[in-house]
This record gives sequence, structure tokens and C-alpha cells, in this order.
Amino acid sequence: MSTISREVNKNGGRDVYRAIAAQERSLAHAKRPKHCLLAREPALRQQVLVLLKEEWSPEQIVGHLRLHHGTDPRMQISHETIYRSIYTTRWKVVPRELCKRLRTGRPIRKNKRHTVKGQWRSQIIDARPIEERPQEAEHRSDFGHLEGDLMIGSNNSQVATLVDRKSRFLTVVKLASRHTAVVVPALAKTYARMDSRLHATLTWDRGMELAAHKQFTAATGVDVFFATPRSPWQRSTNENTNKLLRQYLPRGTNLSTFSQDDLDAIATKLNNRPRKCLGFRTPAESVALTR
Repeated sequence: MSTISREVNKNGGRDVYRAIAAQERSLAHAKRPKHCLLAREPALRQQVLVLLKEEWSPEQIVGHLRLHHGTDPRMQISHETIYRSIYTTRWKVVPRELCKRLRTGRPIRKNKRHTVKGQWRSQIIDARPIEERPQEAEHRSDFGHLEGDLMIGSNNSQVATLVDRKSRFLTVVKLASRHTAVVVPALAKTYARMDSRLHATLTWDRGMELAAHKQFTAATGVDVFFATPRSPWQRSTNENTNKLLRQYLPRGTNLSTFSQDDLDAIATKLNNRPRKCLGFRTPAESVALTR
């Protein structure tokens, strides 16, 4: 059906269509701001609020209304309209605390347009997949194959963690932000003061903080490989070490209050803690044994 046919049918069909009347309706329809459906229909709003308090999902509410009020057009609504009413504060037709009754409990809505589903995370240019990583890294047969990630704290704070797959030797890096222009130079500076035996490869997730991975490789000579999206088990050494690190840097901590010396001291504690996977040697001992 053409655009013209839809316009004519929407305004009464060929027999009654009048251009002036159609234009007036269009202008009235375009007026903003508009009251949302729940603000215009008190009975519908009350029913939706009751069911939200019962922790029903918007989709369940819509299905229930269609089943029990299918003949009443004023009791019909879409789940998308309910979500918009919850997360839009302009009209305040749904109390903000009801967002906690949703299964996600999010205070703000996640933007589907910003998802990385089905993509290589955030379009990192020339990202080398983990499948191309040397077998020595996979088998943990050599030192120097590190896994890295960001650890996030409160107030938009973060640190980077680097863990050797063979020895579990940890390095923690202070960061002023998670932007690649800050992260890459900080990692390169850290590598310059690290044991040269730890300069083989680096495996990271798909975060944009390493978008400038080519600059990092040029500065350090270390090849960077990227794990598959939503596959944390591919960097299990780093994930497990971060859990240990949370003893000293709990969730919700403002990580910007820690100096690099503070972070080095914490890493030293973990590097001198025996590990079962190392035969109860410490990561520091494991590195020192091969000198």
C-alpha cells in the first residue's frame, strides 16, 4: 500500500477525505507534549500499578488485560508503553520505586541501540581473535602470556589488572579513566617496568579501552588478542584473580583514592600468597624459580 493510500484511508477514505481536515488532524496529532496513555486512562493506570506491585512483568500485564478486558479498548496497552511510563519521569504516572519490582531492577532503561550483541565488541578495528593466540598461551607452558581487564569501582573509577597465565603473577595499574587514550599509555608504561619474561602476549575482552591496541603493540612489541564476546571463561585466570583482589578492593570502593604504590603493595600481597594450582608455591616463587 502506498503512502498516499494510507493517508487517504486514515482520514475516512476516498468518499469523505478532505485535505484541509486531514491537515488539521495532522497538526493536532503532532502537538507536544502529549499526555501518555496511563495519564489519560485512570482505570487502566490503577490496574497496571496494582499488577506492577505484584511484580508482574509488563508483558504479563498486557496478556492479562487482553484476556480479561479484550472488549474494552480503554483497557488495552502495549508492554512498550508500560516500560516507557516506568522509565519516563516527565508525567510521573508510575512511581519510580516500581522499577525495582521489575526483574532487572534497573533504575534506568538499557538502550538496545547501544548493545554489542552479534558484533565484535564495539567495532575494535583489526581485533585478533583468541583463536589466533599461540598454543603456549593456551597450554600455560611459557611465561609472558597475560590476561587483562578493567576492575570498576565507584565514582567512575577503575584500575587495570594483568595476570600471567602460567605463574598467576599479578600487576595492578592505576588509571585516570577508561578511555583508550589513557589506558594504552598506562599499560605501555607498566610493561616497561615489568619483567621482560612477561612480554609475550596480552589477552583482553572486547572493551573499547583497548581500541588503540595497535599503538600498544608498537610501543611494547606485545601482540594483543581479544576474547569472544560474553565469554569470561576464556580469561578465567584474570577473572579468578580479580575475585581475590576484591578482598582488598571491595565492590563500591572508589579506586581513584589508591595510589600506584598502594596498588603495588596489594599486588605484592597476592603474589606472595600460596596457590593450590601452583603446588602451594606463590606466584612470586613461580617466577623466581626460572631465573
